[in-house]
This record gives sequence, C-alpha cells and structure tokens, in this order.
Amino acid sequence: MPASNFNDMYSEPKPMTAHEKAAILFIALGGEYAAKVFAHMDEDEIEAITLDIANNKHVSIEKKNMVINEFYQLMMANDYISTGGLEYAQDVLEKALGAEKAADILKRLTTSLQVRPFEFLRKADNSQLLSFLQNEHPQTIALVMAYLDPQQAGIIMTGLPIDSQADVAKRIALMDRTSPDVVREIERVLEKKLSSMSMQDFTSAGGVQAVVEILNRVDRGTERAIIESLEVDNPELAEEIKQLMFVFEDIVMLDDRSVQIVLREVDTKELALAMKATNDDVTAKIYKNMSKRAADMLKEELSYMGPVKIRDVEEAQSKIVNVIRTLEDKGVIVIVRGQGEGMLV
Repeated sequence: MPASNFNDMYSEPKPMTAHEKAAILFIALGGEYAAKVFAHMDEDEIEAITLDIANNKHVSIEKKNMVINEFYQLMMANDYISTGGLEYAQDVLEKALGAEKAADILKRLTTSLQVRPFEFLRKADNSQLLSFLQNEHPQTIALVMAYLDPQQAGIIMTGLPIDSQADVAKRIALMDRTSPDVVREIERVLEKKLSSMSMQDFTSAGGVQAVVEILNRVDRGTERAIIESLEVDNPELAEEIKQLMFVFEDIVMLDDRSVQIVLREVDTKELALAMKATNDDVTAKIYKNMSKRAADMLKEELSYMGPVKIRDVEEAQSKIVNVIRTLEDKGVIVIVRGQGEGMLV
C-alpha cells in the first residue's frame, strides 16, 4: 500500500466549510424549503452553496445527521440568547452539552450575540410602555419604536397623541444609522428608569420600511392622519411610504368580495401584464374571483403575451394597487390591518 494511502487512512477527516455544511443542510431540507431559504440570500452565497450541492452527489446519513444536529443546536442557542440573554443561554447549554461544547456553540454565534437594543422594552406591557414613552422626546420615541417589533410599534403609534404621530413617523423614516454610543446612552437612561436589564446592539434601524411595517399594523384612521400630515410636511416621503404600504401581492389579503370589486375596475390587458411575474397564491386568488369566461380571456391574454420589461410589469401592478387604495379611501373595500381594527358584517 502506498505510504500516502496509509497515512490517509489514519489522518483526521478534513473539517467541512460553512458552505459545505449549508449544502448538506439544503439537501436535507429538500427543494421546496431550500428554495424558500435561497430567497433570503444574496447571489454569491447561492452560487457557492449551489456548487457544493452539485458536488455532493452522495451524503452519508451520519454526515447529514451531524449537520442537522449542529444546526439545531445553533438555533436553540440563538433562541436561548434572545429569550433569556447570554448568561442564561450559556447556563442551559452547559447543563445540556457540557462546558466545552457550550463554549464552542456560543463562539460560533459571536456575530449574532448582539441582542437588539431595548429588548427589555419589547417584553414590557404595551399600556405601560405607551405611558412611559409619551413623556419622552419624539426622537427618543422614534428610536425606540424603530427597534420594537412592528406589531408592538403599531400599537404604540396608535396610542400616541395625534399631533405627535406624524412627527414620530417622519423621524423614523428619515432615521439612518444611529451611533452605537448614542443608542447605548439612551438605553442606559431608559433602563435606569424602568430598572430593567440592558441589552446592546450595533445594527441600524429606522428608515421608510420601518414606518411602512408600523403603519400596516395601525388602524386606518391613524394611518390616514399620519399620511395626510406627511403630505403637507414632506410630500415626497409621504408618496414613498404610500407606494410601499400595499403591494400587488397583498391582494391575497383582501376578501373575495373586495377582489371582485377591484377586478371590475381593472382592464384585462393591464391585469395580465401585472400577473406576468406574480406567485401562485395571487394567481389563484384572482382566478377564483372571476367568471369562467373572464378567466379564459385572461389566460388567453397571458398566453399571447411575449417577453415584457420588468418596469412595465411593476407599472401595471402599481396602477392596480392605486385602484385598490382609491377604493379603500372611498370605503368601497376594506383592507384589514392591525389587531385593533375589526369588521362589521
């Protein structure tokens, strides 16, 4: 036996790279779930992992189980950190896996150990939090809300005085990257007031999307008041927010009657163009609310349509979204929003 082969038999197996582990995990997940995860990754990562998947024609059960188990341990550790903090996570992991294994897992999670600021506020009662924040400066309120869960931030926004809502929304939208030192200082002051545990983070928050996610969860009256105020104070910002408030794919959130009303206001060719790059759920929702004749006409229009520019599709979708928002403004249809907004039948 050649010396090289003899040495290979007794050498330590080569550690797998992160991409190799990811490839095995994706193989274990299967095509459907792997595709959903790919949707949240950049092209370089997808390309690297896809290459490893292609090169992994045979994956042993032992190796697959090892990767899945490692992934599970990392996710559980992340969950422990999010719910109870680093010390709690370390204590639980040491009891379950031993000190050495726990230290190894926590070390690999270094990049995600930074818990978002104001974590202690996200666990506070909403009524108490609202009462507490109302006495703070609008910029402080905006910073805190930018880090809160959108559902919780929507509740806080609804409870703020009407004359403060638009001001806070504007500050969140125009917020860029806040200095970690500033965030830590504000957090320190607030935690001292509430006698809570401090968490810190270096991530950015705020921006237009943060406002959109909050406004999507407040009642229609609160949303309209904020938008109308912004239209006077900053028309361009108001328009940008409105464009993101409801996208074409959100049509699946409408009840069947509302979809039927919308479809009566939309040209078939415009609708076909808008559907050129949409998902199966939207397609099913639309066909479900059309007569067989209308659905056949739409399918025929789509079949004859050749390649189209993405810009044209987005423009067609935007026109239909504007129809939906106009119908909502007139009270013809209702877009169900935050938990506080109910419907009468």
